[in-house]
Amino acid sequence: MQLVILSGMSGAGKTQALKKFEDTGYFCVDNLPSEMCRGLVDLLSRAVPPVEKAAVGIDSRETLLRLNPNKALKEMEEAGIDYRIVFLDCRDEVLERRYNETRRRHPLSEDVRTGIKMERERLASLKDRASVIIDTTNLKPLELGEILERELGLSGPNFHLNIMSFGYKRGVPFEADMVFDMRFSPNPFYDKELRYLCGRDEPVRNYVMADEAVTGLMDTIENTLDTLIPRFIEQDKRRLVVAFGCTGGRHRSVCAAEELNRRMKDRYFTNLTHRDLDTEGSDIKQRTGERS
Repeated sequence: MQLVILSGMSGAGKTQALKKFEDTGYFCVDNLPSEMCRGLVDLLSRAVPPVEKAAVGIDSRETLLRLNPNKALKEMEEAGIDYRIVFLDCRDEVLERRYNETRRRHPLSEDVRTGIKMERERLASLKDRASVIIDTTNLKPLELGEILERELGLSGPNFHLNIMSFGYKRGVPFEADMVFDMRFSPNPFYDKELRYLCGRDEPVRNYVMADEAVTGLMDTIENTLDTLIPRFIEQDKRRLVVAFGCTGGRHRSVCAAEELNRRMKDRYFTNLTHRDLDTEGSDIKQRTGERS
């Protein structure tokens, strides 16, 4: 198993770095006491399937527990556990400024400057043992991610495009990044032969897609995503939620979501969700008193 021990100065970007590891498939645990590292490795090796990559955050607060990380590291070496230490550093005056800007308390002292000095002393041995030391003084979050990719060979996951349908009568999904309203198109609900079907069924699909405005919109969305997704990836955004809504969330929105998934699934990892399809189907039967 690949184990990365992430440490460094508070305020130097450990939280951001740990998110990067998580985004690239690592099992991540923050603020783990060093003496628990070996137990974590044993636990993850027994998982089904076994966890192959893990990153743990260790910082100066464990000295408050009177723990000795060097002792824990030696025990892991004796047990044949392979690990790498990544240490994030930053100039004192920049750390102090970051704390003052966020108005957060330093974990080791009420006085930020004193806390930084104490932390340097307590983390000195971990820094000496680090295989990768990164100075984040002048780095932006994206640049830190790029350095981690380069230094540790991290490779980000492929872009995930989540496509969903919903009904406006039950609210717009709060997780949606882009929302397209399909209520401009004729509603299959008013055709009794289509009412009890859904956007997955061919007759409904043919009905909805016969509208040139719908096919034109789908072409525009496809082209827009092809333009934007590479830019999102450049900004380290790996997930986008595109939602289609209609009145109930069973006919037009489902058809549009299915169509976009068909167009995009060979280029990206796609996940297709129809939030209100079944609920609206039951609701239609109750309202009309009819059966399909």
